[in-house]
Amino acid sequence: MKFRKTALILAVCIGTAVFSGCDNEKQKIFEQAGKNLEQGSYEYALQEYAESVNNQVNLPMSYRGMGIANLRLGNYEAAIESFTNALGCDRVKKSLEKDLYTYRATARFLAGLYEDAMADCQMLAQNHTMDADCYFLTGKVALAMDAYDEAANNFEQSFGEDSTYDRAIQIYEVYLEQDMEADGSRYLEAVLASEPKGTQDICDRGRIYYYMDDYANARQELTEASNQGSTEALLLLGMVYMAQNDYSNARAMYQQFVSQALDAQESDGAQSAAQGYNGLALCDIAEGNYDSALENISSGISFAEEEEMQSLLFNEVVAYEKKLDFATALQKVQAYLEIYPDDEEAKKEMAFLKTRTGV
Repeated sequence: MKFRKTALILAVCIGTAVFSGCDNEKQKIFEQAGKNLEQGSYEYALQEYAESVNNQVNLPMSYRGMGIANLRLGNYEAAIESFTNALGCDRVKKSLEKDLYTYRATARFLAGLYEDAMADCQMLAQNHTMDADCYFLTGKVALAMDAYDEAANNFEQSFGEDSTYDRAIQIYEVYLEQDMEADGSRYLEAVLASEPKGTQDICDRGRIYYYMDDYANARQELTEASNQGSTEALLLLGMVYMAQNDYSNARAMYQQFVSQALDAQESDGAQSAAQGYNGLALCDIAEGNYDSALENISSGISFAEEEEMQSLLFNEVVAYEKKLDFATALQKVQAYLEIYPDDEEAKKEMAFLKTRTGV
């Protein structure tokens, strides 16, 4: 009996150790998903969060992670489903609930489901403390629904909570997308009335002057910011020179940007070299150097994240078209539209290329 009792205790200990090891492994998968999400490895994060859901590990956060990964990948319907599942979990904390409604409203907005997105924004207003981001999101949704007064009220609330250069630019860009530039420009003018407090403020002022087509003031502010060590200012200076068809100076700015970005790529907050390579490609295309443009695009793709990747891939189509290699351009734009199916400009490009290839 003594032997059997000892064996039973041993079996229980072994079983406990096995289950503990399994739990640790499941937790590691969940934690790795978070790291991949933070680093922009969205496909890996999505797989790991899906596995965490299957493993029943922190379900609200696992569903949330799936939602964010799908959102970043442009899978808006899947993102909406994940955020809805997270909201349906037991014991969702109020702060997390606010976060989930905000994300789901964003996914619904990007999916073109404006009424559903507004319903989420109304839930935020009714049940949670509104902040600058919530007001901005509500204003953005309202503007898409042609509710101009409601949009204006929310943007004013957002800017009142956060009267920074970034917020002014965000509001301006939303109005610009709706061909209502004048409504957005007043936020740019308001923020320019404040005194810059550092290099980033000077850089942001230069960016605002660029948006306002005031290239002389943009160059002045951005040159000062770059002299104070701002890598971002070099990129913006390239854009200013491009707008003035000064490709030589634009190229010089983009080359400096790439050089500094590559030197600092291991640092936290370092700029991505992809934007600089894209700028160089645009200079090449403008000057008719299409093979060089394709080389710069290829270099940029190796560093690119989502937004940069889309621009690089579209410019790759343009470069092949300019080379009169219509067959390759058509293949590229078809592949592009598989990733970005809602890009109307790309659809027009494909229609044009089909007329050149007889497809």
